[in-house]
Amino acid sequence: MNFYKELELILTTKNPQEKIERFESFYIWYKSACVAFEENTQVKEFMEPSYSEICEVVPPQVVPKRSNLTTKEGQINLLHAITHIEYSAIDLALDAAYRFHGLPRAYYNDWLEVAHDEVRHFVLLEKLLHELGAKYGDVQVHNALFEASQKTQTLLERMAVVPRYLEANGLDATPMILEKLHRLPQNAMIEKIINALSIILEEEIDHVRKGDVWFTYACEEENASLDIYFDIIEKYFPQGFLRPKNLNTQARKEAGFSCHELNFMAKKSVC
Repeated sequence: MNFYKELELILTTKNPQEKIERFESFYIWYKSACVAFEENTQVKEFMEPSYSEICEVVPPQVVPKRSNLTTKEGQINLLHAITHIEYSAIDLALDAAYRFHGLPRAYYNDWLEVAHDEVRHFVLLEKLLHELGAKYGDVQVHNALFEASQKTQTLLERMAVVPRYLEANGLDATPMILEKLHRLPQNAMIEKIINALSIILEEEIDHVRKGDVWFTYACEEENASLDIYFDIIEKYFPQGFLRPKNLNTQARKEAGFSCHELNFMAKKSVC
């Protein structure tokens, strides 16, 4: 099995179930075999996301609002939005392993492990969608995560933007969603959603931590200051950190953020 070619095949697979099955077979092989990383493998630039034939893609402001979570429609919209994030995250993790060559074996171990987690998260959320009579692809989605992967074509920028900005923002947003869910009248579905999001929140801390490790590695390789993180975020996200009051300081510290970074993001001393 050709490591990079197999990853390219998985990344371009359109059907979610087929993608998951191919990845699981690949991951078993990767963990059990003596893998040779092929030299001079051409890296493909992906022009559209793998879900483009499944989901209707619209601008972010057009995606249905996740309001009134006591209704089936509201729960479907919420679950679908997070399911889409997790599905996109599968490809982001795989692309991190596919796109950047010549790195320590631990790097590939980390991002394939992340992909494995994201597959689990996607399957967990999709099951809840099915219980509500819906499926992935029923609700409009946006391309923000895919576009971030298109823009960040160096290891330094990818690790800064994807795990340490976009995924880290989830560490802030998920507790707010959970708080809102806990305030609702409780029923079996609300409890299942709370349980699923709690699992995802805990495991995403480790994903951001892996991004922190490899961001630091890339800084050392390029002889760059860790503060270049803020320059990169300013380059791609001029709005910066929009909700500093909701910063999940504890989770971000566990994920590798320094007090210097957290104080800068919060615009006050938080640790």
